[in-house]
Amino acid sequence: MKLSIVRFLTVFAFISFESRFFESSAQIIVTEPYEFAVGVSGGTTFSSVVFNPRVPQARLQGLTFGLTGRMMMGEYVGLKLELNYVQEGWLEDYEEFPDLTYSRRFHYFQLPFYTRVQFGGKNVKGFLNAGPQIGYFLKESSENRLNGETPGRVNNQHDMPVENRFQWGLSGGGGIEIRTGIGFFLLEGRYFYSFGDIYGTKRSDFFSKASGEVFTAKLTYLMPIRKL
Repeated sequence: MKLSIVRFLTVFAFISFESRFFESSAQIIVTEPYEFAVGVSGGTTFSSVVFNPRVPQARLQGLTFGLTGRMMMGEYVGLKLELNYVQEGWLEDYEEFPDLTYSRRFHYFQLPFYTRVQFGGKNVKGFLNAGPQIGYFLKESSENRLNGETPGRVNNQHDMPVENRFQWGLSGGGGIEIRTGIGFFLLEGRYFYSFGDIYGTKRSDFFSKASGEVFTAKLTYLMPIRKL
C-alpha cells in the first residue's frame, strides 16, 4: 500500500511540474508558428525486470518500431505522441553456470506522450523528451536452456503467468535532430520505468516487486506536413 502511494505521488508531482513548465514556456513563445510532423521510428531495447526478491540479470535485447506525431509550438517547446510495438523482458545471468540461460520476452503496444524541449541551430538541434507512458501486453515467449537445473536462488518467475496486462510509468531521454530538405532525422536514447508490476505483488504473493525498466536507442524519420 505504501509503495502504491509513493508511485502515485511520484507521477502526480512529475505531471504537475511538467504542466507548469509547459505553461510558462508556452507563454514565452505564443507568437511563434506551430509546426506539425509525422513519421516512423525503429530501434533496439535493452530491458530487465526489477524483482524483489532479487533475480540476477543481464539486459535482454529486443526490437521496437512504431509511428510518431509531433507538434512544435514555436522554436523551443512541443508535444510528441507515439504508438510503438516493443519487446522487453529479462535475461537471467548465472555467473557460476555460463552454459545455462533463461530469458523471458514480453511483447507490448506502448503509447508514450512527451513534452519536448529543443535547442540549437536551424538545421541541427538537441532535444529532451519527458512524459507518461502506458502499454498493453500482447503475448510472451521464453527461452529455457537450463537442462532441468535450478542454478538461481529464485526460480518462481519461470512458471508464473503475466497477471497485469496494463503497463504504466514514466519515460524520458534526449538526442539530436538533423533537418534536411527531405525531412527530419532524429537519433535518441531514452529510459522507461514501469510503476506497474507484471506479476501479483500482494502480501500473499511471492514477489513484492516485479516492474520493468527499459533503455532504448532509436532512429526516427519525420516529415513536416503543416506549419501554422
